[in-house]
Amino acid sequence: MMKKTFILLLVLTSFVFSCSDDDDNTSNTLTLNLQGLEALGDDFVYEGWIIVNGAPISTGVFSSVTFPQEFTVSAKDLQLATTFVLSIEPKNDTDPAPSNTKILAGDFALNQAIINSKAVVGDFSESSGKYILATPTNGNNTNEFSGVWFLDLSSGSPATGLDLPELNSGWKYEGWVVMNGQPISTGTFSSVSGFDDNATTSTFKGSINDGPPFPGEDYIQNAPTGLTFPTDLRGAVTVISVEPYPDNSSAPFAFKPLMANIPTNAADHATLSLTVGPLSELTGTVSR
Repeated sequence: MMKKTFILLLVLTSFVFSCSDDDDNTSNTLTLNLQGLEALGDDFVYEGWIIVNGAPISTGVFSSVTFPQEFTVSAKDLQLATTFVLSIEPKNDTDPAPSNTKILAGDFALNQAIINSKAVVGDFSESSGKYILATPTNGNNTNEFSGVWFLDLSSGSPATGLDLPELNSGWKYEGWVVMNGQPISTGTFSSVSGFDDNATTSTFKGSINDGPPFPGEDYIQNAPTGLTFPTDLRGAVTVISVEPYPDNSSAPFAFKPLMANIPTNAADHATLSLTVGPLSELTGTVSR
């Protein structure tokens, strides 16, 4: 009798451990439904993460921006997850942790997380801006409609023209002018009251100086194929975008918090206003 009891105990113990292992190995579906996301350059992918006990666990990478998309995730981890985060990662990334370039995040409430970009990129709801048309880098007061500078000259002296939040790590601002449907960068920048990143190296600017210590660009020489410099920016569109950093795409990213249709009758050195851009926030839902 004792022998039979012992064998029965072994069987029950084996069953319990087997069920426990099965529970640990079961998986559930995580569904992403995101709005406004755009394709990345060839060297980068999106990667989802769930935060479990304070640690990130990858839910998988993707390049397509057609949604909804589904991912298979450990049922145990998914149930314990408190937060979902979406980041931008190098395509052949060997780092097991999320990059600094986080684009969406939100906490789970029951089986869904409503995610947005405000907390991890920036809140652009109060953003505004001023700009002028001028070409200070050629130094001869000619072709004054061939440059755009994001500054305020209404007081008679150059002042900060952009009111934008400080970006979280992994992001930079970039100015653009769209000429004949072609976006041409004015340069990337982190500070609205300092030289942008290409102030000394721009191939477009004039040869007299680097211009004022504000974001902007003169389009004086070395025009891309299909364009002619100097030019007349009146009637063109100027945009401030928010770009991943690092970024391998030559096109503006999805975030475009400020823009302006440059008036066809604009005067040079007159202070003009930027308006709300086409996209200042990304949103979506994550379901488990």
